[in-house]
Amino acid sequence: MQSKVLLIYTGGTIGMNRNPKTGALEPFDFEHLLSRVPELEQFQTEIATYQFQPPIDSSDMSPELWCQLAHIIADRYDDYDGFVVLHGTDTMAYTASALSFMLQNLTKPVIFTGSQLPIGQLRTDGKENLITSIEMAASKHQDGTAMVPEVGIYFNGHLLRGNRTTKQSADEFNAFESFNHPHLADAGVTITYHEELIHRPDYHKPMLPHFRLDHNVIIFSLFPGIREDLIRHIIATPNLRSIVMRTFGSGNAPQSPWLLSALKEGYRRGKVVVNISQCLQGRVEMGRYDTGYQLQEAGVISGRDSTVEAAVTKLMFLNAKYDNPDMVRKLMNQSLCGEITI
Repeated sequence: MQSKVLLIYTGGTIGMNRNPKTGALEPFDFEHLLSRVPELEQFQTEIATYQFQPPIDSSDMSPELWCQLAHIIADRYDDYDGFVVLHGTDTMAYTASALSFMLQNLTKPVIFTGSQLPIGQLRTDGKENLITSIEMAASKHQDGTAMVPEVGIYFNGHLLRGNRTTKQSADEFNAFESFNHPHLADAGVTITYHEELIHRPDYHKPMLPHFRLDHNVIIFSLFPGIREDLIRHIIATPNLRSIVMRTFGSGNAPQSPWLLSALKEGYRRGKVVVNISQCLQGRVEMGRYDTGYQLQEAGVISGRDSTVEAAVTKLMFLNAKYDNPDMVRKLMNQSLCGEITI
């Protein structure tokens, strides 16, 4: 039976054209984009399309648009075997992370892709990214179940778990990497799926979509010389519910009494503070050094080997579901859909 894939165009470089007057990249018609990829006609897959109007620059992506995207997929979930989302690269890892939490018990592929060069340019990476993403979204096991039933990002020959991925380069075609998790698949002459790494849902249960996010969350990075008044001001923000605190190395912070005092005050006010390393690879281990242990004593919880993108979107998801900060803290230390290593 022929597979059916829905191709969702949100915007991004892949669908842009260069303005002959200004030289700047600007969106152009989605049908024009498809006309640049005649190879799509060779697919044994039925491809339908959906276009955001107007196209979204990924710098303008928002939780409201994530909810819209989740609705688009959920409303058409039974009609398609897989979904490919064309998205700008700058915030793709945030959107993919958010969707991984919002589409609970996902049983079909949702593959994000895009390009570093517009699809109309001679050396574009967009064609291969798009063609292989569609092939992956349509691929099934012999029993009819999806080969990749999770949210992924496909770029430059590699399929990565969406909530493990970070943009690593603004210039290279190899724009994304999942530093703390192996690739789900690698595409060369053939596509090699690493099935032991791919998440397996419960096929006896339906996909359960969630459409609420609470984005009273902030990210801040520690650095030598960080000011007490600014940190206290952030922690005292009335509606702020959660903080992603980017620390040094394996989760260390300055041993300043004022910082520990401020974090303890945040804990007393019911704010959830998650410790994420500024390093791209590795994990937070707050018991390794005394500085990390003191953070733990101040009520800070470990983000383990989470990306910043996954931590902030997971907090938005959990804050919308639970009013109790202790429940949010508990679930931040559980893997909901493969976003952290337990």
